[in-house]
Amino acid sequence: MPKADIPSFDRERVTLETRRCLSVAGVRFDRPFPPIPVHFDLRGRAAGMYCREGERRWFRYNPWIFARHPDSIADTVAHEVAHYVADLVWPPRPGRRRIRPHGREWRSVMALFGADPAATHDLDLDAVPVRRQRRFTYVCACREHQLTATTHNRIQRRRWRYSCNHCGAVLRRKRDSAAAEEAPRQQLLPWGD
Repeated sequence: MPKADIPSFDRERVTLETRRCLSVAGVRFDRPFPPIPVHFDLRGRAAGMYCREGERRWFRYNPWIFARHPDSIADTVAHEVAHYVADLVWPPRPGRRRIRPHGREWRSVMALFGADPAATHDLDLDAVPVRRQRRFTYVCACREHQLTATTHNRIQRRRWRYSCNHCGAVLRRKRDSAAAEEAPRQQLLPWGD
């Protein structure tokens, strides 16, 4: 994706909305929620992201979406701050699984903020630069599936197995048409080329 100037939007509004949500959560849970860094470096279709690496935490926001849809700031900030609050209030413990990213704990924090508990947005992204991933064709017992390069690489490294939601069969890579003509009986590859 070519470098382009980040459009202008109200960064102060994002900061204030983040502080407001942290304050509301602090009152409700009777504990402080320390502010964490806010970066405006997210690209693609995601409007925001809460990130955690060990004890380090930060928010990432998409300036392109905020510039095009300033009315989405409140819901996006609430969404990401809710992830942060839920992460601190319900941390993973030995013998207890992590909470679901958009599970009941997260939804309860969204309700506290008075925000829509939708996991995705429905914004027009025509003018937003979006990274395009290469697609790979996989098949199951009933249809073809177009998987992204990320998913394809996970399968190739044998870290993940994906199944069709419809028939339940494990997805297998389909060879391209040139290779399929050379070996028509071996059209499906189990886990690698």
